[in-house]
Amino acid sequence: MAQKRAVAAEREGRRAGLAPAARSLSWALPWSLLLALGLLATDAVAQEGDGDSITELSGWAALEVRAFPSAPQNAGQENQRVQPSVAVRPEIRHEWNGGDDRLTLIPFARWDATDGKRSHVDLREANWQHLADNWDLTVGLGKVFWGVTESRHLVDIINQTDEVEDPDGEDKLGQPMINLNLHRDIGSFAFYVLPGFRERIYPGRAGRLRYVFPVDTDATRFESGAKDRHVDLAARWAHSIGDWDIGLSHFHGTSREPRLTPGLDSGGRLILIPTYDIIDQTGLTVQMTTGPWLWKFEGMSRWGHQTDHHFLAAVPGVEYTLYDLFESGKDLGLLLEYQYDGRNNAAPRTAANDDIFVGTRLAFNNTDSTEILLGASVDRHHGAFGIGLEAETRLTDVWTIELEARMTSNVPQTDVLFATRKDDFVQLRLFRYF
Repeated sequence: MAQKRAVAAEREGRRAGLAPAARSLSWALPWSLLLALGLLATDAVAQEGDGDSITELSGWAALEVRAFPSAPQNAGQENQRVQPSVAVRPEIRHEWNGGDDRLTLIPFARWDATDGKRSHVDLREANWQHLADNWDLTVGLGKVFWGVTESRHLVDIINQTDEVEDPDGEDKLGQPMINLNLHRDIGSFAFYVLPGFRERIYPGRAGRLRYVFPVDTDATRFESGAKDRHVDLAARWAHSIGDWDIGLSHFHGTSREPRLTPGLDSGGRLILIPTYDIIDQTGLTVQMTTGPWLWKFEGMSRWGHQTDHHFLAAVPGVEYTLYDLFESGKDLGLLLEYQYDGRNNAAPRTAANDDIFVGTRLAFNNTDSTEILLGASVDRHHGAFGIGLEAETRLTDVWTIELEARMTSNVPQTDVLFATRKDDFVQLRLFRYF
């Protein structure tokens, strides 16, 4: 009962009826709209003098069908083997001042027929960017990517993961930021002020690909008293030296990975409560190219999570490309990576703590941009493995089709993937670009 009252107290004062994405956007959206209006007004004045303004509208709409061969295993999940949804992502880009100033707006929306939590609206990007000779500045909602490896991106910490979009963690929410980049002979220096935090979005009680108990985002807890308004800070140095590309970063602020602890909702049902800790994380990326060989490394050192827990994680790997395979014009890439993670139970759980990843990437190099990626991860301790397939090709100038499949096997009860062991799926996406 005490735990139940604690959950209820955590909910008190939170904005009812809003999904995490909408809740964290409720204060960022007006700010972004004011920014857009102000910049458009500035541009209108500028056009009177030079008339060099350019506006572009593009984007895509997609029909998605996700099929599950097996029935769900967790209580409350819809026993629906086919999960259709539709999504749209327009892009508006407005440039002026000879291209030195740019306004970007990229909203995103999805409607899902099965999981209400997967139906959501987000601003992926809404920012102004100014380009100068040796520096640039971005203000607004943006996306930043720092990773170099294929199987896992340890250093990619600026943006929050949109977990309802895809379980691979590649889809991200827009992050409010002020980003200053300085370009010097000794490398590029990036500085970030991140005024506000985006909560992770999880599948609902009826959805697939969720934990044994649903994550209740209305009960979210924060280590910081500022909660989702804590101002995070980050910086990164990147430089190319011959065949080497090196990146060194540091982040201080709210962890994008929450700890999930059991609790009870208002109806007495078991739930998982997300808790976001304050952490410090230093990251390193190294990439070296020599002929057909591409050597990669991502590593990070993190402090935080309850008792100032410290751990290291790393993904070293290599990719070898067979160019013009059998004089067919196709390129075949062979990938090998090792995933190490030294965290203990004080930190958020991960499935990739001692795993080997092997994969292959086939690029057809044709006018349809056909590409196939097949990968598998195997746990060195208990032999659990997962397989992923991604394939895409262009049908016409405006139509593209994508196929994705994911499956797991031999997953023990102690593994974080045990809850989704019956959620193998095949997914087909049809895109219409405009």
